[in-house]
Amino acid sequence: MFKLIRIFILLSILAVVSFSSYRARVESVEWKYSLQVNVYPINGDASPAAEDYIRHLTVDEFKPIEAFMRHAAEQYGKAGSAGVEMRLQPRLLAGPPAPPEEQSGLQVMWWSLQFRWWAYRQAKLVGPGPQVRLFVQYFDPHKTQTHSSTALQRGLIGRVNVFASNEMRAKNNFVIAHELLHTLGATDKYDRSNDMPSFPDGYGEPHRTPLLPQRYAEIMGGRIVLSESDAVIPSDFKQVIMGTKTAQEINFLPKPKSD
Repeated sequence: MFKLIRIFILLSILAVVSFSSYRARVESVEWKYSLQVNVYPINGDASPAAEDYIRHLTVDEFKPIEAFMRHAAEQYGKAGSAGVEMRLQPRLLAGPPAPPEEQSGLQVMWWSLQFRWWAYRQAKLVGPGPQVRLFVQYFDPHKTQTHSSTALQRGLIGRVNVFASNEMRAKNNFVIAHELLHTLGATDKYDRSNDMPSFPDGYGEPHRTPLLPQRYAEIMGGRIVLSESDAVIPSDFKQVIMGTKTAQEINFLPKPKSD
C-alpha cells in the first residue's frame, strides 16, 4: 500500500510539473509582455581568458539580441510587447550536463531530464511569468576551435558555447539568439551533415534572383549561402533576418492552416 501511495504522489508531482512546463511554453510565445531571458555565464574550459572575459561582462553585450528580436517583431506586425529583455545573472561555477554523443531517443530523453533538473537546482527562477534560462559557456578561442550548442523548449533552457573574445562578440550573439529561438519552438533550417542552409526556409532571401550568392543569413539557417557548396557565418545582425517559417514557429506570424 505504501508503495502505491508513493507512486501516486510521484505521478501527481510529474503531472503538475508537466502542466507547468506546458503552460510556460505556451505563454512564452503569447507575446503579451517582453520575455525575460536570463544569461548565466560559465567558464567553460577553466581558462584565464574566459575568466577575464566573464569578469568584464555586462548586459550591454547582449543588447543586439534585443534589437534583432524587436526588429523582427516589427517586421511581422507584432505589437511593441513582442520582444525579449536580456538579463545578466551571476556566474555559475560549473556547466550543465553535456548532451549524449549518440543521439538515441532514450539517451536524449535521459539527458533532457538531467539538464532540466540541473537547471532547476542551479538557477531557480524569480518573478512571475515564463522566463528563458541560457547557460552560456565561454571558451578560450586559442584552445578550442568549436563547440556545439543545444536548447530545449521543455523547460525553456539552453546550453550555449561561445568564445571569450571581443572580436567574436557579434558571432557569439548570433549563436545565443539561435539557441534562444530554439527554446521558443524554432527549428533548425540547415543540413546537419554539412551545415548548409536548407532551401527555401534556411535562406535569407529564398526569392532572390539570381538566387546565389545570398546577402543574408536566416537566423535558424545559420549561414549566408554563397554558392551550392559554400556558406559563411554572418559577421553581425545586419546580415541576419528571421524568415517566415521561423516567425510562424515562435508565433510572430499565425501558422498556416492544415488542409
